[in-house]
Amino acid sequence: MYEKRIKYTGLELKEKLVGVTRVCKVTKGRRYFSFSAIVIKGNENGIVGYGFGKSKEAPDAIHKAGEQAKRNLCKVYLSNGTVPHEQESKYGGAHILIKPASDGTGIIAGGPIRAVLEAAGLRNVLSKSKGSSNHHNVIKATIKALSYMRDVYIIAKQRGITTKQVYDG
Repeated sequence: MYEKRIKYTGLELKEKLVGVTRVCKVTKGRRYFSFSAIVIKGNENGIVGYGFGKSKEAPDAIHKAGEQAKRNLCKVYLSNGTVPHEQESKYGGAHILIKPASDGTGIIAGGPIRAVLEAAGLRNVLSKSKGSSNHHNVIKATIKALSYMRDVYIIAKQRGITTKQVYDG
């Protein structure tokens, strides 16, 4: 797997709250309420991470999710504001397709995919979510797809050739 983890080293990360869910556990005596939160953090320049947090209070759950997102940062290769190539990924029941787009297209994505792509710094991307719409699995599949992306320079280095030879085939 190409996923790379990056330690939080003073990067200015922007936080996006994808969702907060209230969970209720009913027992004989009473109802117990707790909250779970999903947070995306990124510097809008190729670094993005996600976190899930649970707590009895909503702000605490959001804070925990933000701290976990800092620990789950990974590098995304950008190519003029879009992805370098088409990529599919699957996590659980969620199936994600991400494609590069020309300038001016914008981010064509829904829900949690849009939050991840914006936090990563992508500006022109086409995407499609197939299968499950579970936010947790969709986010994990999107991060997985982005971590599999490779740019031309990495491919050339792995093959031991120049970038011109990569384009020529």
